[in-house]
Amino acid sequence: MFTIFGFYKFQKINNLKKNQKILNNLLVNKNIYGSIIVSEEGLNGSISGKNKDIKATIIKLKKIFSIKEFDSFNNSKSKFKPFHKSKVKIKKEVVPMDLKISNKIKKKNTHIEPTKWNELIKDKKTFLLDARKPFEHKVGSFKKSVNPNIDNFRDFPKYLKKLKKDQPIAMFCTGGIRCEKASVFLEKKGFKNIYQLKGGILNYLKKIKPKKSLWKGECFVFDNRVSLKHGLVQGTYSICGGCRQPISIKDKKSKKYEEGVTCPNCFDKLSKNQKSRFRMRQSQIYKAKLSGKKYNFQKEFN
Repeated sequence: MFTIFGFYKFQKINNLKKNQKILNNLLVNKNIYGSIIVSEEGLNGSISGKNKDIKATIIKLKKIFSIKEFDSFNNSKSKFKPFHKSKVKIKKEVVPMDLKISNKIKKKNTHIEPTKWNELIKDKKTFLLDARKPFEHKVGSFKKSVNPNIDNFRDFPKYLKKLKKDQPIAMFCTGGIRCEKASVFLEKKGFKNIYQLKGGILNYLKKIKPKKSLWKGECFVFDNRVSLKHGLVQGTYSICGGCRQPISIKDKKSKKYEEGVTCPNCFDKLSKNQKSRFRMRQSQIYKAKLSGKKYNFQKEFN
């Protein structure tokens, strides 16, 4: 069993290259897989490993950066390896939005606990905003939520400027970090009633029982589990080998679906040459499975 630990922390970080090297060594030494983004404004990561190794890594992370508590974190489990590699990237921002968060920015505490979230979004005056990408929204979202249909988060501020300043805005995303930056942007623009789901969707699905939930569908995650349901158990989605988009059980019943090659989303978009290459790759995956070996493209749960 593997433990997945997602976290973020906004704070000033210096010596990025030095810290990148320290973090890379830490992940390798502790046999931890996943990714960590380090920037001048903070940290954002999602890592996995054996539970004792994750605990040791968390202690070390806090010591390296003098962190008392992360701004937000979540824990979940997986029977298979959620990540194939470990990597530490240096970025201009932990979330690309052309807005750096510094200690000088005083943000209001507008985080709403999952137990209070339903009451907020049931209010007809509340504008419910899904701050994720369109394909994530398609996999699952809160009822009556609005998605900006934006693929690049850098374009998100343009959409936010169009919202009404006097309307209560309730935002949510997978773990909370995208809403964290968006809420700072809105406050700087004069918006008053901004709220975000504390710990994101993952925290909601972990704490709210299905019978009391206003969530519909599953939650896309950026690892080999692909999607999660209530209780953070693995969902039913997988990834198309052609377009790398999440595909449902219904998609797999389509005539346009071919394992490892195409799905209804990309069947008409891919060239014959691309489909041929993907079939060749898929045949190599089949051969690797038959021989008991793993192929680089193969997901752990296949």
